[in-house]
Amino acid sequence: MKIEDSLDNLCINTIRTLSMDSVQKANSGHPGAPMGLAPVAYTLWTRHLKHNPANPHWQDRDRFVLSAGHASMLLYSLLYLTGYDLTLDDLKQFRQWGSRTPGHPEYGLTPGVETTTGPLGQGISNAVGMALAECWLAEHFNRPGYNIVDHYTYVIASDGDMMEGVSGEASSIAGHLGLSKLICLYDDNHITIEGCTDLAFSEDVCKRYEAYGWHTQILDDDATLDDISNAIEIAKMEKEKPSFIAIRTHIGCGSPNKQDTSQAHGEPLGQDEIALTKKNLDWESDEPFYVPEKALSHFRQLKGAEIESEWNRLFNAYTEKYPDLAKEWHEFMSHKLPEGWEKSLPVFSPEKKAIATRNASGNVINAIAPHIPNLVGGSADLAPSTKTYMDKYASISKDDFAGRNLHFGIREHGMGAIVNGMALHGGLIPYGATFMVFSDYMRPSVRLSAIMEIPSIWIYTHDSIGVGEDGPTHQPVEHLAALRSIPNLIVIRPADANETSGAWKVAIESKDRPVAMALTRQNLPILDQDLFPSALEGVVRGAYILIDAQNGTPDIILMASGSEVSLVLDAAKQLKEKGINARVVSMPSWELFDEQDQDYRAKVLPPSVKARFAVEAGCTQGWHKYVGLEGDVIGLDHFGASAPGGTVFKQFGFTVDSIVDKAMALVRKIL
Repeated sequence: MKIEDSLDNLCINTIRTLSMDSVQKANSGHPGAPMGLAPVAYTLWTRHLKHNPANPHWQDRDRFVLSAGHASMLLYSLLYLTGYDLTLDDLKQFRQWGSRTPGHPEYGLTPGVETTTGPLGQGISNAVGMALAECWLAEHFNRPGYNIVDHYTYVIASDGDMMEGVSGEASSIAGHLGLSKLICLYDDNHITIEGCTDLAFSEDVCKRYEAYGWHTQILDDDATLDDISNAIEIAKMEKEKPSFIAIRTHIGCGSPNKQDTSQAHGEPLGQDEIALTKKNLDWESDEPFYVPEKALSHFRQLKGAEIESEWNRLFNAYTEKYPDLAKEWHEFMSHKLPEGWEKSLPVFSPEKKAIATRNASGNVINAIAPHIPNLVGGSADLAPSTKTYMDKYASISKDDFAGRNLHFGIREHGMGAIVNGMALHGGLIPYGATFMVFSDYMRPSVRLSAIMEIPSIWIYTHDSIGVGEDGPTHQPVEHLAALRSIPNLIVIRPADANETSGAWKVAIESKDRPVAMALTRQNLPILDQDLFPSALEGVVRGAYILIDAQNGTPDIILMASGSEVSLVLDAAKQLKEKGINARVVSMPSWELFDEQDQDYRAKVLPPSVKARFAVEAGCTQGWHKYVGLEGDVIGLDHFGASAPGGTVFKQFGFTVDSIVDKAMALVRKIL
C-alpha cells in the first residue's frame, strides 16, 4: 500500500514493530496479519471509529470486532496507542500467565475488546448480531432530532473467516435484513497456515457477498490510506445493504524474507528477521517495544471524550423530552428487569391436561413478553415446533425492525453467533431455539457464550428419544452430557410446566451466564403445586425433594430430570406398596445444585443413604457423581430407534415397572 505521509508511515510502522516484538518476546503468536493489516486498521481507528478510550463501555460507541482473532497484537497495539487502560508492559506480557493480552482477544479481560474471537467465523457473525441490535434499539428509541442510537459495527475478517461456514450463515442473514451499519474489511492476503489460499479456496468472495445482498468494493495492494478511508466513507453512506470491502494486503508486510509466506502467519519472525524488517522499514531504533513519542502523541489526539460529551448533551435533552424512554433505556442497558415482572410467570394447574414442556415454554414466553419489552429472539426455522414465537408481536424484517420475532432460517450455527452478538451489544435479552439434537451444529457459539459469561438463552426442544418416529438422527442421546460438560453453562431440564416457568425465571434473571433449556416434545403431567414444593424455588436450587419417606429416612433415593420425573414418582408409589420408602428428587439443573451450600446438598442427598437410583433418557455419563459407585442409573448409552415415542421408552426400559424392579434389586444389594 502507498503511504505518502511520513507521520502516517511512522504510526503504521509502530503498530508493526510492536506486533513483531510482542510475538518475538512471547516466542509464540501471529505477527504476519498485524503487519499486513496495520494501514487498514490505522485508517479505520484514526479517521472513522467513534469511540472513547477513557470509557470503553460508552453505549453509542462504534463496535470493532477483530474476527481474525489470531491477529490479536494488532488490536492490543491499537488499544495501547489510542489510550485504553492497557500499558506497554501489558504488551510485553503477551500470551503470558495472568496477562491482559492473551493469545486471542477475550471479552471482559482486556478493555476495549468487544467479543472473544479466535475460532474463525465467530467474530464476523457476532458482528451481525451487534448490528442487528443497533438497528432494533434505534427503531425502538430514536425520535426525530434525537438519534441516541447511531453507531456502526466494523469487523476485520480474514480468509479463514470467509472459509468457515458460520460466516456464510450469518452474512446471508445480514444481507437479507439489510444491516447497512455493518461494515466488513476483508483481509485478502492469500495466505493460510498450509500455504497459498488457492490450495483450497478459489472462489470470488466479493461475488459471493454480492449474492448475499451486500454492497462490495475491492481495493488492490496499491491503494492509499485515502483510498481505504474513501471506501469506508462510501460504505457508511450505503443505507440499504451491509458493506464488504476486500483489501489486498501482504502478510508480514516489510519482512524481507517472510512477507507473503505462510511462515509469517503463526510463528515469530526471529531476531535476525526482525532486525532486517526494521531496517527495511527505516525504523529509527533497534530497541524492542520502542514507541516514538510523535506517533504516540498522534494516536492520542483522538477526540473520543468530546464525542461522548456531545452524545451526553443530546441524551440529556432526550431525557427531558422523553423521560419514560430514557428510563427504559437505562433499564435495558443495565439489564434491570421491570419491577414485578416475575408475577407474569404462569402457574400451571394439574386440572389442565398434560402439556409438553416446549408448549409450556411457549406459554411462558407469551406471558412474560409484554412485561419484558427487550426480549427478542427466534428459531432456526422451527418456531412452530419449538413454540418460540411471540404471538402479539411482528417479525423483524428489512423494512421493519420494530418486531421481536427473529427468523434465522436453517442456520443453527449462525443463529448462535448472532444471539451472542446481540447479548454482547447490550440492551436486549436474546434467545435462539432449535431441536436439541442440533445443538451440535451451534456448539462453538454456545461454548463461547459460556467463556464470555454472557446471558444468551438457548432453547432446545425435542429433548430425548421421546421424539419417536424421527429416529436416532433426531433423538438426542449424548447432548445433555455434552452441554453439561461446558463450564459456566446452566443447563435446565424441567420436569413439568411449572419447572419450565422456573427455568425461564433463571434465564431471564441471569446476567453473567448463558442458560440452556432442554424441553420435551411429548406431553407431561403437571405436578400439583399444592401437593409438591414450589417448582420456582426448586429450579433455582437445581434439585429438590418432591416426596419423602414417611419417617424421614429413605431406603432409597430416586432422582431424575425432565420427563422421567413423573416415572420415578409413580415408581415411588409402587415401592411404598412393597414396603420400601423412597425419596424422589427432581434434578432439573446439576449446575445450580452444585452451587448450593453443603448443608442443602446433604439435605437433599444425605451421604448416609447409599441406595441411590437415577433415571434419565440420555447418556449415563455424569450421574455417578450423584448416585455414587454403589448406585445405579437407567440411561441410554446407545442411540435410539424409530418408533412411536412411548414404544421407544418402553423398549429401552424407561417404564415404572423397570424402575421398580431395579430399585428393589439395588435396595436388597445395599441393605
